[in-house]
Amino acid sequence: MRPVALVAIGALAACQMMTAAAETPADREAEILKTATSLANAGTWDNVGLQFVEDLTTEIGPRLAGSPDEKRARDWAVAELTEMGFANVHVEDFTVPYWKRTHETARVVGASAQPLIITALGGSAPTPEGGLEADIVRFELLADMLAADDADVAGKIVFIDEYMTRTQTGAGYGLAVAKRAACPKAAAAKGAVACLIRSVGTDHFRRPHTGGIDRRGPDGIAKPMGPIPAAALSAPDADQLARLLERVPVTVNLDIGVETADAAPSGNVIAEVEGGANKDEIVLLGCHLDSWDLGTGAIDDGAGCGIVVGAAKLIDQLPGKPERTIRVVLYGSEEIGLFGGDAYARQHADELDKHVLASESDHGASYIWQFQTKFGEGALDYAKKIQGVLARYGVAAGDNLAGGGPDIGVLARSGVPVVTPAQDGWDYFDYHHTPDDTFDKIEPDAFRQNVSVYAAFAYIAAESGWDFRKPADPEE
Repeated sequence: MRPVALVAIGALAACQMMTAAAETPADREAEILKTATSLANAGTWDNVGLQFVEDLTTEIGPRLAGSPDEKRARDWAVAELTEMGFANVHVEDFTVPYWKRTHETARVVGASAQPLIITALGGSAPTPEGGLEADIVRFELLADMLAADDADVAGKIVFIDEYMTRTQTGAGYGLAVAKRAACPKAAAAKGAVACLIRSVGTDHFRRPHTGGIDRRGPDGIAKPMGPIPAAALSAPDADQLARLLERVPVTVNLDIGVETADAAPSGNVIAEVEGGANKDEIVLLGCHLDSWDLGTGAIDDGAGCGIVVGAAKLIDQLPGKPERTIRVVLYGSEEIGLFGGDAYARQHADELDKHVLASESDHGASYIWQFQTKFGEGALDYAKKIQGVLARYGVAAGDNLAGGGPDIGVLARSGVPVVTPAQDGWDYFDYHHTPDDTFDKIEPDAFRQNVSVYAAFAYIAAESGWDFRKPADPEE
């Protein structure tokens, strides 16, 4: 059996029994918050979630969307979650367009011949056998390329040299990632033969960051690959190429091989802490199980899966059931276009009104520093009460503009209340989508603080009966 960390079961049981026995709504609320605090305290030395990540990244490793490795991860997760005692463990299947790299090289040719360190972007088209050679045309920003004359781009390899800004919130990613998604399609429309980008990352190591491109066809449906070859340069190689271009025209040989399929199996892994009187109402905790193929997917997003599994297991160890069901969703195929999130929303469309709250962990494993909500105006007092519990764990109150996370974005847009426990992302994009996304990057104490936070707010949401959609009182 998986070793379950020792927690203060006696204290937690006592808190929960006092909650059940509380005579007034105020007494009951006080005891719910007290139990949530006890859960959070237990989370600070719990090892269930951390062991889950270690085992996943060690026994399975990379989990590319639609691949046999992703299937192994689903099978593994089902076995682990079942052994841990979760209820209703199963897989909900769907298919995705499949893409896999087979080889990738780039080299400056001519008088300054030298290798460039690249990685193919997910969905890249292959080059002809032996590669293609073309002159480089550099643009500082994606917007500059979009505004360029077609004649300046046709027949060339476009190089977008746009930097990413380092921030605590990771806000720089949204701007920087646009070049990765858009460059191949936009450059191809102007006649370019390939696209190179400065890696979407904040490090300066000589290892590039992969990631997906926009590979939707004219019909809006995702295809296995985009229109032209596309790759990311490591930051030092982007600098080197820019310096060379200041001196002389540069020609590059780019050689990328890929395997594709129109449809490959994927799926979402579901597990639950089944509720009691209101078990048809759902508190959803999500992560994504797939990863890119360069590292072992520890911070993106093995950590997120360990956090939500660890938090849910803490609640499951209580002697009584929470009022509402806590549903853990390990989404499939997030990295290539949020396929798991879209599939879940379709497959559960008839019960989205029963989803009382959703949250997703998908920003690494650093400390949570802020707790944002997206509640109805009449539920903001509930947000303050949850934030009051979390404050003792170093979590500041946030605004009511939470997005929730990538895979649950579709739920938020459908009106499901969401929360964002915002993690410190200062160095997250040093490792994101690189070979260095490995288990050693997880700091255990920070990880456990995440488990504490998720356990506390999930328990409050499941036990309180609060309506997080509650509109503002028209008389106020």
